[in-house]
Amino acid sequence: MSGRVCSILLVVAGLTACASPPPIRTVDYVDLERFMGDWYVIANIPTFVEKGAHNAVESYSMDSDGSIDTHFTFRQGGFDGKIRKYNPRGFVRQQTGNAVWGMQFIWPFKAEYRVIYLKDDYSQTIIGRRQRDYVWIMARTPSIEDRELQAMMSFLAGQGYDISEIQKVPQRW
Repeated sequence: MSGRVCSILLVVAGLTACASPPPIRTVDYVDLERFMGDWYVIANIPTFVEKGAHNAVESYSMDSDGSIDTHFTFRQGGFDGKIRKYNPRGFVRQQTGNAVWGMQFIWPFKAEYRVIYLKDDYSQTIIGRRQRDYVWIMARTPSIEDRELQAMMSFLAGQGYDISEIQKVPQRW
């Protein structure tokens, strides 16, 4: 390869690297036993599956093989809409403090799942992705105080998320 072609490739590689945002830091450690259970989705940048979701809840439990059995349920389009259920499997990535998972909806593909915020009492969390294309603000209760939600939104803006894309998920129980 000529020196000119190598130089052009290096410039393109450098521009591409500069254009991508830095990785999102995860929390240092997730106590998986404490993390298991029900999480209400308070707000998100929804995937195509979640658009129009109401009463969205993500539930986790540890399986004997170390993977995480996940049940995601919501009502489509309204509080009386059709119940949708998904059952992806989570795989905790080693040497990440349990804060990075591969979430498998369809074998063999695993979507990135990063615990980027976790309140000390495990009552609120934010799950993000390196691409900043999706995010989930979740809590152990169906609602959180507005000031807490605003603090989480500010946190996400600081992480490079376009917070104008984040939508509240209607919860009524």
